[in-house]
Amino acid sequence: MAVSTDDLSTPLGQKLTRKRRFRLPFSATQALATLLGLFLLGFAGIAIFTDNPLGGEPVVRIALKPPAAVEKTPALPAPEIKHGEPAKPPAGEQKTVTIIDGSSGARHDVVVSSGAESPVEADAPPVVANVNPKLLEKSRYGMVPIAADGLKPVSAYAAGTDADRARAMKTPSIAIVIGGLGVGAAKTTDAIMKLPAAVTLGFTPYGSDPGKLVERARTQRHEVLLQLPMEPFDYPDNDPGPQTLLATASTEQNLDRMLWHMSRFQGYVGVANFMGARFVATDTAIQPVVRDAGKRGLGYFDDGSTSRSVAAVAAQTQAIPFARADLSIDVVPTSSDIDKALARLESTAKERGYAVGVASALPISIERISAWAKTLESRGVMLVPLTTAMLKSKSG
Repeated sequence: MAVSTDDLSTPLGQKLTRKRRFRLPFSATQALATLLGLFLLGFAGIAIFTDNPLGGEPVVRIALKPPAAVEKTPALPAPEIKHGEPAKPPAGEQKTVTIIDGSSGARHDVVVSSGAESPVEADAPPVVANVNPKLLEKSRYGMVPIAADGLKPVSAYAAGTDADRARAMKTPSIAIVIGGLGVGAAKTTDAIMKLPAAVTLGFTPYGSDPGKLVERARTQRHEVLLQLPMEPFDYPDNDPGPQTLLATASTEQNLDRMLWHMSRFQGYVGVANFMGARFVATDTAIQPVVRDAGKRGLGYFDDGSTSRSVAAVAAQTQAIPFARADLSIDVVPTSSDIDKALARLESTAKERGYAVGVASALPISIERISAWAKTLESRGVMLVPLTTAMLKSKSG
């Protein structure tokens, strides 16, 4: 008979009362242990083999649509900059430049386009009204003047009548050129409307729309000149503006820049220097410009700002209409000094037969020239357009 521990500890004479204990069946215990083991094993496997940097943090998944494909534009090559040539901004851009009046020293800030290399890059300026289409040819920048069928712009667009020119050949005559126009519509309009028609107006190729102002000037019977920006001695500290003709540039470069300037508007009788003391004193630079102007049937005007200019010799060599200013009227912009300068012009005209003065469009200059012109013929002197003075210069 088997004896348990409880039997041995029970007092003698007492009956052992057995307690009933609840025990799980072996199969249920084994199943619970197995489930717990599988859970622990699965958790350990996830921790070991799953790369989850969020460490079990809640995750929200959002479906995103892929962005639409963007067509890439190939990069344009950088523009080539030649030695002695200032860099040009990309076509179509605009920049503000400070233009310094060669006569008065006044500064003007002007917004101009950079100038395109071809008509594909920028629209050419419109053609001014009342311009003979036979005297135009197409360039890559727009329409430029040309002589054709024996007709030249210097005679086709000359102001005055044949009778006036014939009378001027026998009478002391004075021509006056007002330069630096086209920059500043207000002062340009004052010059156009307040000055006598015989006064010649010089326009720079800049400004928002010089063509309209030139058209208005010609409607008021003024002769018009195109002023070509040329290199001064202190360039680039003193900068005439974009596309300046440079003494150090090649002939091809300068003639190409000249084309750009000539295409800005039409209807002018000739070209003139705008600043350019160094350029006009350099024979190899000015000669091709004067020669090209002559081939196109244009005259050339030298503003007389430097005594070292060789433009007169170049014009004589090419046998083109030419005139040079004898003095600047408003170097000192006061009424008394302007009146004295005009009186000196009268003396020169009476001695030589003609005289040429140049001035800027200062209000005081416009006022004094207008008042002086009203009484000029009473003193036996005619006020004539520049082309008439050119004829007298040639005949003399």
